[in-house]
Amino acid sequence: MPNNKGLVHIYCGDGKGKTTAAMGLSVRAAGRNQKVTIVQFLKNTDTGELHSLKNIPNIHIIRSEERLGFTFRMNEEQKRHAAQVQQELWTQATQASTQSDLLVLDEIMAAINTGMISLEQVLKLISSKPESLEVVLTGRNPPQPLLDRADYISEIKKVRHPFDAGIPAREGIER
Repeated sequence: MPNNKGLVHIYCGDGKGKTTAAMGLSVRAAGRNQKVTIVQFLKNTDTGELHSLKNIPNIHIIRSEERLGFTFRMNEEQKRHAAQVQQELWTQATQASTQSDLLVLDEIMAAINTGMISLEQVLKLISSKPESLEVVLTGRNPPQPLLDRADYISEIKKVRHPFDAGIPAREGIER
C-alpha cells in the first residue's frame, strides 16, 4: 500500500545544486503524473532549466519576470518593492498548495532571511498543507524552526567553485 503522506524537504548549504536538486525532483514527480508547482523567489534571470521545464506537462512555474537585482545592492525603496513582489508570489504559492502534489519554494530561505516572507507564513503553510502535498524549500541558512519541521535535509557544501577563480556563471551549467 503506497504512503500518500507528503513530506517536507530542505535543500540548503553554500554549494551549487540546491535548485538543480529541486528541479530534478520536479521532473521525477511529473514523470509519475504528479502536478508540480515551482515558485521561484528572488530569481528572475533566464535559466536553462526553465526552457526545459516549461515543456513538461504537469509542471507549472510561478516567478516574477521583473528584474529586481540582488538584495544586498538594493536601497530601501527597492527592498520594499521587492518585498511586495515576493508577497504576490507567496499568495500564488499558497493557492497552488491546494492544487499540487509537489510544491517547490525555490530560494524561499533568501526571501525569509531578507524579511520579505515571514518564517511564520512558511510554517503556517507547512502545518496547514494538504496531507499528501510534498513541499521542497531551497536556499542558504534555513531557520532552525524549518529544520526542526523538515523530513529531509540535504546540505550541499561548496568545496570549490569556479566563481571563486573569477569565472562567471556559464550558460547551461550555472544558469
